[in-house]
Amino acid sequence: MADMTDISVRTITLAPALLLMACSQSDPAPALQAEEEVQNTFFSALAEHCGKAYSGQLVSDDEADADFIDAAMVMHVSECSDEGIAVPFHVELNGEWDRSRTWLITRTDNGLRLKHDHRHEDGESDQLTMYGGDTADEGTANEQSFPVDQFSIDMFNAQGYEVSVTNVWSVEVDPAGSESPKFTYQLKRTVEGGAPEPRLFRVEFDLSEEVEAPPPAWGHE
Repeated sequence: MADMTDISVRTITLAPALLLMACSQSDPAPALQAEEEVQNTFFSALAEHCGKAYSGQLVSDDEADADFIDAAMVMHVSECSDEGIAVPFHVELNGEWDRSRTWLITRTDNGLRLKHDHRHEDGESDQLTMYGGDTADEGTANEQSFPVDQFSIDMFNAQGYEVSVTNVWSVEVDPAGSESPKFTYQLKRTVEGGAPEPRLFRVEFDLSEEVEAPPPAWGHE
């Protein structure tokens, strides 16, 4: 039988290892809290622009977006609550304003979600609508990315838009009062990410100067 001295030595020797194990199995709450704080900062930065509208332009050069080159664009942070923000995207095409698109950014239990609410002029939902995705990581206080979710993949496949099943959207925003503040919306696909060919659509809005708020997006009157 080991004497009390042996037992004491073993206890002292094992203590650091037990402490290390305890640390490695520690509560993940601090990491989750840090991620939540970053995304809260992003959400708050966007909310600071609530009620305001800004002009923008296409800054990517894919041939698929030829109609958007030099087109007048306005984004309007039209609706804000603690749980979600609606940002209609208005673009003038062939002399007529297209008000069919609204970006919806909402909170989830695990981060943030981006959805695309597409409507027709009569307010009815487009056949392809409410697609988007959830944040997969912490992101930054100025930028959040949204990989395509399964709901959207199923919708794209069902409607013949298989090319979109690797979409990753991102939104960048600077808080009010920043130097040269901007809001940017981007859609990106890469060959490395599984797309048959690369795709980039990126529009950028100047948040340093407000413009007159446009009429409501279709279906949001």
